[in-house]
Amino acid sequence: MGGTLSAGLWILAYLGALAFPLVVLFIPPGAPGLGFWWDLSMGLGFAGLAAIGVQFWLTARFRRASAPFGMDILYYFHRWMAVGGLLLVLAHFAVLRITAEEALRPILPPDAPWHMTAGRVALLLLVALVLSSLFRKQFRLDYEWWRIAHAGMAVAALLLAVWHVAGTAYYTGTTFKRWTWILYISAWAGLVVHIRAIKPWRLLRRPWRVTDVRQERGSSWTLTLEPDGHDGLRFHPGQFAWLTLGRSPFAAEEHPFSFSSSAADERRVRFTIKELGDFTSTIGATSPGTIAYVDGPYGSFTPDRHTDAPGFVLIAGGVGIAPLMSMLRTFDDRRESRPITLVYANNRLDDVLFREELDELATRLALRVVHVLLEPEADWTGERGFVDRLVLHRALPQERTQLTYFICGPKPMTDAVQHDLRTLGVPLRRIHLELFDMV
Repeated sequence: MGGTLSAGLWILAYLGALAFPLVVLFIPPGAPGLGFWWDLSMGLGFAGLAAIGVQFWLTARFRRASAPFGMDILYYFHRWMAVGGLLLVLAHFAVLRITAEEALRPILPPDAPWHMTAGRVALLLLVALVLSSLFRKQFRLDYEWWRIAHAGMAVAALLLAVWHVAGTAYYTGTTFKRWTWILYISAWAGLVVHIRAIKPWRLLRRPWRVTDVRQERGSSWTLTLEPDGHDGLRFHPGQFAWLTLGRSPFAAEEHPFSFSSSAADERRVRFTIKELGDFTSTIGATSPGTIAYVDGPYGSFTPDRHTDAPGFVLIAGGVGIAPLMSMLRTFDDRRESRPITLVYANNRLDDVLFREELDELATRLALRVVHVLLEPEADWTGERGFVDRLVLHRALPQERTQLTYFICGPKPMTDAVQHDLRTLGVPLRRIHLELFDMV
């Protein structure tokens, strides 16, 4: 109940931040006698500005605000809200272009008013921002450079959009409107300072050191980190953190990874990382002693939020086992007695991460491990192919509708598994996903 109330209050705060510029728009004096289409265009523009502005709040990583939803969900929401904000701004421009074209002339500087040029440049930056975010991998953009460019374009677009609004005297012409906009802009600026200065400064005061780099199966590596001069951090099994390796936290070269270690071990943390892309392709070359910074923990993907569950089903694909391994190791340290089923999908048996440890855990926990192989050897007698409805029907216990489910793996897999669980009668409220590719 408390989580639901907290989520509701944060949603109301978010909607209030979106509605604020529209409220300012309708406070007299406005733009009298310009008609419906003009007012509609202004409303669309202000709504778009608000939608872009609150994106800084969504990515500021306030733990209390993100806890009811999960940081992965907020980041996906951030992505599509940015698309929505861009569409609103494009609609603002389109309505003016169709119904009041003379208001957009002249087009080119220096003949055009500077606040109009600022608005046009802001629009172009927003288009570049959204397209580069949605298609970063297709464009083969380096992650670190994209992050820097993403932040720079976002701040520049917002400042130019505010300049555009300020140049329209109808909407900043009174003392009240000027101060409300000053406060609103100050809040946006404060979020940027928090993200780019205050948070890195706090991380700088709490360094970690890599103490072990261990090669795992399936082109994966486990990094062990220990706190350097501080008490470390506490986390819940299944949570994740942003990891910076060998760089200053001000460099903005951080990546999100799930903890794979037990939450009961407060002396160290472990991350299991697969060689997949820009940063992770060289993860195995990390040397013991490397300085690191850990921004976390984050996420609501944890059994600690479901203490009344009669049992658990964990479903993983490949390195998606990492947060589930954190759960299993924590269960082992806590001497968990509830029944647990692990359905683990891989291409081949040689790709199965933590295979021997899983066998050991099955002797100490009420754990049943079901391996599903896409390319098994000829003598394999276990499950084959994908984790589909038939595999789940055979693997899950009879009381499956009462259990709590945690799924982590590639998005096509998690989408298909969620659908199949629903067809098997599992209520949606009992199914919890960790989005595998968040950024």
